[in-house]
Amino acid sequence: MKTRPVVLRTVAARDIAAAIGHYQSEGPSTLPLNFIAATESAFKHIGQFPGSGSPKYGTALNLPGLRSWPVEGFPYLVFYMETASHLDVWRVLHAERDIPTSILGG
Repeated sequence: MKTRPVVLRTVAARDIAAAIGHYQSEGPSTLPLNFIAATESAFKHIGQFPGSGSPKYGTALNLPGLRSWPVEGFPYLVFYMETASHLDVWRVLHAERDIPTSILGG
């Protein structure tokens, strides 16, 4: 099976950087690296199996095609849409955030 490229929107890259910064200040020194590895693993998974993410938020927000996939071991979700050439990662958000406002508000 061919893996599709995963392309992050600027705001998704900022989400990841903010999470890494939080883990650098709040946890053991290995925590940021573990978060990065888990995020990369999530990207690899959705690149191989783009339809496996949950459409729950896409349905609730009337955004057909929006899916989410968890970052294993961390309370984060990757929000993405499948395009013909790649996976478009919209956001990487903490699961306790106001997801609809965060996605729609940018």
